[in-house]
Amino acid sequence: MDDLEKAVLILFDVSGSIDDGLKKKAKDYCDEIKDKSSICSICLKKLCFSSIVEVRFWCLQTLQDVIRIHYASMSPEEKFFVRKSVFSMACSEPIDDENVAGVLEGPAYIKNKLAQVLVTLIYFEYPLIWSSVFTDFLPHLSKGAVVIDMFCRVLSALDDELISLDYTRTSEEMAAAGRIKDAMRQQCVAQIVRAWYDIVSLYRNSDEELCTSVLESMRRYISWIDIGLIANDAFIPLLFDLILVSEQLRGAAAACLLAVVYKGMEPQSKLSLLQSLQISRVFGLVAEDGDSEFISSIAALLSGYAAEVLECFKRLNSEEAKGVSMELLNEVLPSVFYVMQNCEFDATFSIVQFLSAYVGTMKSLSPLREKQLLHVGQILEVIRTHIRYDPAYRHNLDILDKIGREEEDRVAEFRKDLLVLLRSVNRVAPDVTQIFIRNSLAGAVASSPDRNVEEVEAALYLFYALGESISDESIRTGSGLLSELVPMLLSTRFPCHSNRLVALVYLETVTRFMKFIQENSQYIPMVMAAFLDERGIHHPNINVSRRASYLFMRVVKLLKVKLVPFIETILQSLQDTVARFTSMEYAAKDLPGSEDGSHIFEAIGLLIGMEDVPLEKQSDYLSALLTPLCQQVDTLLKHAKLSSSEEAPAKAGIIQQIIMAINSLSKGFSERLVTASRPAIGLMFKQTLDVLLQVLVVFPKVEPLRSKVTSFLHRMVETLGASVFPYLPKALEQLLVESEPKEMASFLLLLNQLICKFNTLFRDILEEVFPAIAGRIFNVIRTDAFPSGPGTNTEEVRELQDLQRTLYTFLHVIATHNLSSVFLSPKSRGYLDPMMQLLLYTSCNHSDILVRKACVQIFITLIKDWCSRPSGEEKVPGFQKFIIEAFATNCCLYSLLDKSFEFRDANTLVLFGEIVLAQKVMYEKFGDEFLIHFVSKAFAAAHCPQDLAAQYCQKLQGSDIKALKSFYRSLIESLRMQQNGSLVFR
Repeated sequence: MDDLEKAVLILFDVSGSIDDGLKKKAKDYCDEIKDKSSICSICLKKLCFSSIVEVRFWCLQTLQDVIRIHYASMSPEEKFFVRKSVFSMACSEPIDDENVAGVLEGPAYIKNKLAQVLVTLIYFEYPLIWSSVFTDFLPHLSKGAVVIDMFCRVLSALDDELISLDYTRTSEEMAAAGRIKDAMRQQCVAQIVRAWYDIVSLYRNSDEELCTSVLESMRRYISWIDIGLIANDAFIPLLFDLILVSEQLRGAAAACLLAVVYKGMEPQSKLSLLQSLQISRVFGLVAEDGDSEFISSIAALLSGYAAEVLECFKRLNSEEAKGVSMELLNEVLPSVFYVMQNCEFDATFSIVQFLSAYVGTMKSLSPLREKQLLHVGQILEVIRTHIRYDPAYRHNLDILDKIGREEEDRVAEFRKDLLVLLRSVNRVAPDVTQIFIRNSLAGAVASSPDRNVEEVEAALYLFYALGESISDESIRTGSGLLSELVPMLLSTRFPCHSNRLVALVYLETVTRFMKFIQENSQYIPMVMAAFLDERGIHHPNINVSRRASYLFMRVVKLLKVKLVPFIETILQSLQDTVARFTSMEYAAKDLPGSEDGSHIFEAIGLLIGMEDVPLEKQSDYLSALLTPLCQQVDTLLKHAKLSSSEEAPAKAGIIQQIIMAINSLSKGFSERLVTASRPAIGLMFKQTLDVLLQVLVVFPKVEPLRSKVTSFLHRMVETLGASVFPYLPKALEQLLVESEPKEMASFLLLLNQLICKFNTLFRDILEEVFPAIAGRIFNVIRTDAFPSGPGTNTEEVRELQDLQRTLYTFLHVIATHNLSSVFLSPKSRGYLDPMMQLLLYTSCNHSDILVRKACVQIFITLIKDWCSRPSGEEKVPGFQKFIIEAFATNCCLYSLLDKSFEFRDANTLVLFGEIVLAQKVMYEKFGDEFLIHFVSKAFAAAHCPQDLAAQYCQKLQGSDIKALKSFYRSLIESLRMQQNGSLVFR
């Protein structure tokens, strides 16, 4: 063993016993050898004399690298020597007169590497320099399996390295591939095909592995060679014979036939080819038991054939051609449908895409023929098969663990396309679709227990999906079989109803068809039973129970008055649910999403809050709900004052549930009912509010409770109207105590609601709370930009940004609801300056254009409210000066000159309109004092030409705001060009 062999072995060592230093030395030594001018000779010599496979691999890899990188600089003699030697090795010939390199006796990866070296030479030399490479190779195939195998490897490597479009290619590689294919078509493809045929015929019974290699390399070439060389009376019968007779070769033969089927051709020729294949002879194979890989290849062949026939049908216009296409399609479709339901599928073939295209062709065949109607039923069968859950995940899906959630998400995503397909099928054959769903429901009930859950769920989902694909009007009138299907759904008791998935899809389906129930009141008792018994709200699974509560609320909203006769029954049935909602155990069950169970109270509120319910009954119902809940809160609050801190969270949790319940309950009562027509009901809600406000006193620092009380106040503002006023001072005072930025933002939203609802009626209360709000907020938020960069996007900063954004809305609401005088009250005056500075900075710099617009609008309103006409008395000393010198200059000019002010953006154009309007208002209120300062100071600093300044004055003094806006935009753009971004104002 010489030094090179030792170095290569060290380089390839994977045992971990050789240290890195020695490996580096070995690599350096090998690199040194690679750089020698005689490297090709060294490698070829080693290939002859060294039997170490690592050394052979290194030599072949090095040869390939040398050819690929240094081919242009190699001498003609060296190229000839390398070409002759590599070719001799591939053909099992001596490299020189006496030395035979035994590469073909080595392992597969050595032979593959040799094939790659030969392909690299073909890339550079075929056909211009070495035109006979393929024709020279063919005579050597007579040497037997070893050389044939090598020839197949060369063809496969040529496809992998150059021809196949499965890989990204450079333009040079694409050009080389085109050149090589053209030359091969002209020179040797026919001979190669003949060799393929002869080899397979000769070796089919004696060397199946060799024949598989031949068929695999042939499959790769069919897409670009003359199809007549394969699709003929010799080769096609051979391929079918292999499929039908040879267990070892049939998969490879089927893949070759599929390549023939997929051959790109003009549609009429393609149709003739497909017709000539007589594909029906393999139909029976898909139902065979046995090799699943082979069944998959037959499945791919039949589905590919069907897709290509369908494409011919779509592209050909003659009646005769369409007739032939449809005949072929009708012949193959039963097998394709079987394949779709029973076989593993090639991921590249889209079942939905194919079936959608086929259903699309049916639209032109009206009315559908018997054959098409049969196919519609089979398509629906395919849909049902594919939407079914796998029974292996039944337990995971029922308890909804991590695996169950993943499976549910996967199926939901997969079903989207199938739902689109179902809609298409229903459009072309609504009667067949509805009969299929009816039979599916009936069949699912009768199915065996081990499949029952998935069968029932799939049948119900199909019915639900049908509801999603037809109009509300069709549902309302019960068109087609719906008048039979909906009662069937309501009356059927599924043995697997305790399963979560079945229960959920059942309730969703009943809800989807409620428009039918609306028109057919006789079914209301059945609907109520479905929601109120163990199929719905009393289902043992809490996920189902809570979802049922939400859906029941939607049903109540829809049926409303029609449910009045059932109120007693409903309330009686829900007694335990209502009690359970405010229990310790229920409060601790935190489920994700909005379905917290409180919807049952909203449903009850909608039922008992109707004016159709007699007052006495209404009072009794409401009292029966509110009184025990308020007593429970009262008791919990009293105990909370005495109990230990460990018990407090549990008590707070129950109170939270109760507030949510009462909040939801109140949604069913209108302001008119509780304040005008039935004030006694309003009194009950006021008493409740009184009790719940005590929560803020006993639990001043429990954020979830404060949030729930705030939410209830929002609700009471809508329900009680102005009669909520007496409760507000105390409530707002308590909410302001200990409020964090996040809570303060919620508090401002409550005030916004109060201002928008009551306008100036709210002035006195607002004047009381505004100083405390301003003090708290200006103490924590910045009047300039928040810090940016790494580490600054913390939750605390985000909460402050959210609070600041809410503050702008709050100030905007105050200003635009005739309440700007609140800012000037004695207690609030001290906050006027920081407020103005914040608004000014924001109107010029905030990244959100809509926030800037709101700030400009606030300034416009304040100018109108606080400034009288020119020479009038100044209402707010210093305000006019601030507006003229700071706001007008910075916001109305300098901020626009910044290149970030993008006129092409729609929101920015709206902001620009407000800025122009602000100038108009300032001129109306301040007259020449504004105009002189703006032109002589601000325009001068921006180097505005005199003629443009004069035109501005003229436009501003005119009455055409549109003309002013247009001129001012051109003025700003002109100043920007003049500065070219060199001046930065502010």
